[in-house]
Amino acid sequence: MLKFHPEGGKIILISTLITVAGIFGVDYLLHDQKVFRIVLQCILLFFLIMILQFFRNPTRIADNSDNHVLAPVDGKVVVIEEVFEPEYFKDKRLMVSIFMSPINVHVTRYAVNGIVKYSKYHPGKFLVAWHPKASEENERTTVVIENRVYGEIMYRQIAGALAKRIINYAEEGMRVVQGKDAGFIKFGSRVDLYFPIGTEINVKLGDKAIGNKTVISKK
Repeated sequence: MLKFHPEGGKIILISTLITVAGIFGVDYLLHDQKVFRIVLQCILLFFLIMILQFFRNPTRIADNSDNHVLAPVDGKVVVIEEVFEPEYFKDKRLMVSIFMSPINVHVTRYAVNGIVKYSKYHPGKFLVAWHPKASEENERTTVVIENRVYGEIMYRQIAGALAKRIINYAEEGMRVVQGKDAGFIKFGSRVDLYFPIGTEINVKLGDKAIGNKTVISKK
């Protein structure tokens, strides 16, 4: 059964109403222009289908374990490199970035079990999500979870050029469960994971990650 994320409820309702009204309106106004009428109605239906697929929330049961880190989102692995993390750790970390196109599932899920040690929202720009400065200048949220095996793992939700709202459910002091919904990013984005230097990474550049399924790191 196809499920949709609650964050899309209002947008899905409005989009459905607009599409239905548009189809009937086009049918009434252009009833004698069959080809043009059908083209416009197909465009309206395509618009609704895109909205529905964007907010889909497939059920995925995580193989819950403190000994691995799961992909928090669907997308393509675009960065694996050592970087200086200036906000929380203030030292070098190993960063893995997953880019989500508009056709990917945009639900963010907790990559590990643990306690939320830090959670902060930053307003910012809307550079394309793969821009080198997106992680520092775009609208974003930063969350750090203390895991029993890995220690502190950070993930950062980053808005893209189309994203206009980041939803973050993590609050400091919360105990979170690997695989459960951690938030949502509306319309194009990326998520960065930060590991201690030396952490073994199980994915490579260009790999397609599947949220709750792909193992990013394993001990």
